[in-house]
Amino acid sequence: MTLPQHVRLVEVGPRDGLQNEKQPIGVADKVRLVDDLTAAGLEYVEVGSFVSPKWVPQMAGSAEVFAQIRQKSGVTYAALTPNMQGFEAAMAAGVKEVAVFAAASESFSQRNINCSIAESLARFVPVLGAARARGVRVRGYVSCVLGCPYEGEVAPQQVASVARELFAMGCYEVSLGDTIGTGTAGKTRTLFDVVGRDIPRDRLAGHFHDTYGQALANIYASLLEGIAVFDSSVAGLGGCPYAKGASGNVASEDVLYLLDGLGIHTGIDLQALIAAGERICAVLGRDNGSRVARARRLGGG
Repeated sequence: MTLPQHVRLVEVGPRDGLQNEKQPIGVADKVRLVDDLTAAGLEYVEVGSFVSPKWVPQMAGSAEVFAQIRQKSGVTYAALTPNMQGFEAAMAAGVKEVAVFAAASESFSQRNINCSIAESLARFVPVLGAARARGVRVRGYVSCVLGCPYEGEVAPQQVASVARELFAMGCYEVSLGDTIGTGTAGKTRTLFDVVGRDIPRDRLAGHFHDTYGQALANIYASLLEGIAVFDSSVAGLGGCPYAKGASGNVASEDVLYLLDGLGIHTGIDLQALIAAGERICAVLGRDNGSRVARARRLGGG
């Protein structure tokens, strides 16, 4: 199959990347990160999450972040809204696109959000209805698509079942997430082959964690399957608190370097993206998780 000519990166660093940090992160630093990312050319940024601060303290300032970022024309600034309460809070903050999140594994769903897959999907029905009424687009996530920390292997057919439900509900795009990073290229191709029988491939996205160092290989495998949207996190920030051993998301800088090398257009400036990652890492007091950023820092091209 011919590789896509254009790929859209969905930057999840400000939400998925920061939500598990132990230290408090100020609103000003979050705003600077989002503005840095859009200045680098990213056209889709997941800015925050409207969830109870009791469960995810780092996302408590999401409304303030939305109020202060410099919103650029043509850029999507999205938020995760797991229920109607979160959706209404997002609407009050002026959010134009939201996301909902389901798991492909029953055990993960129970441990993560204390309900079954079916119950979690039922919670999204009113959210999708309200979003439709207000002209707000909804993106769907499915986690544990290539493995579960509690169940091990997850059948592609099970992933397809959950993805089908989200798509039928009205999610315009469904992102398939390898939450614990155990997926490999062959299994990734099989996954998209199976799910792609029910959902057009231009409505699917990939979200890969790099726990086993396979994220870039899995992204290339996805490209071969005609997938042209990928979630990534600047500086490789983030992980999953419910998945033991799951390291961060694949670094946006590393994905961009891969795509640039393949001649695939993204419209993103690699050097500006690296600078954004270095800046937020300095704020967090941690090393940059991007191999490309580290190599450039050491004079590697």
